[in-house]
Order: sequence, then structure tokens, then C-alpha cells
Amino acid sequence: MKPILLQGHERSITQIKYNREGDLLFSVAKDTVVNAWYSVNGERLGTYNGHTGAVWCVDCDWDTKNVLTGSADNSCRLWDCETGKQLALLETSSAVRTCGFDFSGNIIMFSTDKQMGYQCFLNFFDLRDPQQIKDNQPYLTVPCSESKITSAVWGPLGDYVIAGHESGEMNQFSAKSGEVLKKIKEHTKQINDMQSSVDLTMVISASKDNTAKLFDSTTLDHIKTFKTERPVNSAAISPIMDHVVMGGGQEAMEVTTTSTRIGKFEARFFHAAYEEEFGRVKGHFGPINCVAFHPDGKSYSSGGEDGYVRIHNFDPHYFDFELEA
Repeated sequence: MKPILLQGHERSITQIKYNREGDLLFSVAKDTVVNAWYSVNGERLGTYNGHTGAVWCVDCDWDTKNVLTGSADNSCRLWDCETGKQLALLETSSAVRTCGFDFSGNIIMFSTDKQMGYQCFLNFFDLRDPQQIKDNQPYLTVPCSESKITSAVWGPLGDYVIAGHESGEMNQFSAKSGEVLKKIKEHTKQINDMQSSVDLTMVISASKDNTAKLFDSTTLDHIKTFKTERPVNSAAISPIMDHVVMGGGQEAMEVTTTSTRIGKFEARFFHAAYEEEFGRVKGHFGPINCVAFHPDGKSYSSGGEDGYVRIHNFDPHYFDFELEA
């Protein structure tokens, strides 16, 4: 399994995202650059330039027409995927932490950080209404006073957003009314990342409490738990196998020079049904900040604190692998 190494960032990767077909991979980092890559050979297609602060999040709509990014420069920006042109600039009063298109690609949501006297907000814009963009007036703003949102994904059919919070709790916010539909607290510490399965029926959360957990996206029923010894920065669900990949390590500030030798910075593969770890992939010289499966399930990517994105194509025997229960 020889990885393809993508060098397009000077600082640590914050998020990577495939488009729905999986031919493109978007990466954002703390260095203001938004990169688009061909996932098949790792060639860089281009960049989206304009942000002036660390970029925290990126998303692409279902037909790969638009790209959405959120940054610490207090803005959320909409780009034309093909040309790299900036289509909209939505200014906020604090950093944009997480963003996403709903399935239609018409509604966007993004959350802002609780900082500098501003509280955390979850904002909803309808891109079909140019007036909202022009006046920078979301059709719905949900304040989150208790604990800030650290990661969020759209639920199925675009009815609600599932948000993970700094306190470890998860909420379902209605995209129509903004009310909290469901509320659970399965994690004891901050949720670092949330990702949906391909059919949007399940969502996996990665947390600082050293676990990743699988939930039903509609009922928020807790299905499985995957335990490790270190904080989990990101987790993804395989679209074709009952597998989960997790990336972690420790906090950037606690990294010592000896860690890579002991092999802390591996991507870890768990069986989704048996909650059993069955494989690890080495590679990054620092904690893994984000992982993502290719939509066809034949490869996966990871982005690290070392500023590299690595695309790993699975060997044929991966697909025949059976876990002996």
C-alpha cells in the first residue's frame, strides 16, 4: 500500500473532503490555502485564494458545482469549483469552525466560534435567495450559549443538522425552526470531528475522550464505541465494508520528538460490528487531524499535523479480509 503524498500546505491540515464522485479531494489547512486535488494520481488541480486566516473547514455540494470554506478570518466563502472564482463572502464576528451543504446543495450551514465576547451561532443561508447573501442575513440563526459547536453534519433529507459540542454532547438542530430536536451526551470530552456514512443513516463522532462512537442519525441512538488510548481527532465510515478508520495522536502542543518511533501516529482500522481493531497504517510525522474514505471505498486519505495529505489505495487482500469473531 504505497501512499500518494500531497504537498500543498505549509501548515497543519485541518480538514479533507472528497466530492461525491470521489474524483476530487479538497484539503484545507492553517495556512489560508484551499487546495483541490485529483484523487487518482495526487495531481493538484488548483487553489481557491482569498482567505486571510487559518481555514478550518471545507465542503463540496453533491454535483461538485460549489465549494464552501470557513476560516479564522471571520468569513465563510462560497467558490465556483471549476474556475476558483469567489461567489459569495459571508462575514461573521468570530471564526467559522464548521460548514456544510445540505443534500440539495441549496442550503448551507456554518457555525461560528465562541470568542472575543461573541457567542457561538449556527447560521443557515438559502443560496437560492441572493438577497440573503447580499445583506449577509441568514434566514435562521441558532445561538448555542452553553457549549460551542466543534463539528457538525447535515442529517438525511436536509431536515436538521447534527452538531457535536465542546462539552461532548450532541444536538439535532432543525433547519426549519432552529429548535433542538434531540440531545444526547455520550462523550465525556470535546467532540473533534463528525462524519456521516454515505447513505446518511449513520454518523460517527471522534472525541478527545479517546473514543469514536457510531450513532443512528435520525434517532441519535448510540450503536457502537471504538476505544483507543489517545484522543481521536477524526473518524470515517467505509462506504462498502463494515470498517471504520480513525486518526489521532496527541494534542499538537504535547508532541515530543520520540513519538513517531513508538508509532503513535497511525491510522487505525476497526471493524464496525465487532468494535475490534484489525489494522494500522503508519505514515504521518505528527498526529492525524482528519481522515476520509473515498466514496468507492477502495482508498482512504489522511491529513496530518505535518502538513501532508496522504492518499492510500487499499491492496486487493483488504477486500477479502474477514475478521475471525
